[in-house]
Amino acid sequence: MIVLRLLVGRVLLSLVTLLLVSLLIFLILEVLPGDVASRILGRDATPEVLATLRAQLQLDDPAAVRYLRWLAGVLQGDFGKALTSSRPIGQILGPRIFNTILLSAYAFLIYIPLALVPALIQAVNRDRPIDHALSTVTLVLLSVPDFLLATLLMIGFVVMIPVLPAISLVDDTSTVWQYVRAMTLPAVTLAIVMAVYAVRMLRDNLIEVLDSEYVRMAELKGLSPRLVLLRHALPNALVPTLNVTALNLAYLIGGVVIVEKVFSYPGFGSLLVDSLQLRDLPVIEATVMIAASVYIGANLLADIGAILLNPRLRSG
Repeated sequence: MIVLRLLVGRVLLSLVTLLLVSLLIFLILEVLPGDVASRILGRDATPEVLATLRAQLQLDDPAAVRYLRWLAGVLQGDFGKALTSSRPIGQILGPRIFNTILLSAYAFLIYIPLALVPALIQAVNRDRPIDHALSTVTLVLLSVPDFLLATLLMIGFVVMIPVLPAISLVDDTSTVWQYVRAMTLPAVTLAIVMAVYAVRMLRDNLIEVLDSEYVRMAELKGLSPRLVLLRHALPNALVPTLNVTALNLAYLIGGVVIVEKVFSYPGFGSLLVDSLQLRDLPVIEATVMIAASVYIGANLLADIGAILLNPRLRSG
């Protein structure tokens, strides 16, 4: 019953948060100079032409009316039409979200071993040369920006060892193998960026759990070190790391803008950048709302996972 009340409260809070996010984005874009009409027509447009286009796009309506009209459409499952192309936003978002989901799933599959294996090695070999070496590598990777890491991987696997494409362009006609080749470098970049944070936290958690009394009791009972590590220590050490993983899941959906731009991957993040440049408010609102929903949902899943993995949280 306690867990149910917690989940209901979190869901309601999430809905309020999404509403505030949509309102904040709308207000920020309203105070910025220019609008989508001036971006479409350019600097040479006459005031008469600008006024005509603004009237066609309903930009002359009061801001509150435009926001409430958009919000009413969202509540009915309709994000409206893009101001720049007059296409339904659902048709624009569909292929982009599909591409980003594929890239995110690929990156997350790479992320899991990249986060688990080094942390397990470091925890078992704490304060040994291999532990110090892996700690140094993670510190170096933590200091490398996304775009620089993507560029280094591109130099390594496109220029020096030409096995992967430099531009990750895919479309409806691309085969599975073409998708895999196009997504490999962006996925590896995302996986490394996410894993370095999780490795350091998981290593420290594992060391703390391995020094706990119940783990020592399991060792005294004659259980093998591998069984103690994987069955008793790892599940408990994963609980604090779930929050980092939740943030990484949100980063995969909403924060891949730089990586997608570097590799020219036609995903969700690059659509957001293009929409911001054009000031296409309905598309911006839709993309931000989806990213915020994923972020909030990922944190909610992390809370549920923590409760399932930790019996003390369930009993409390």
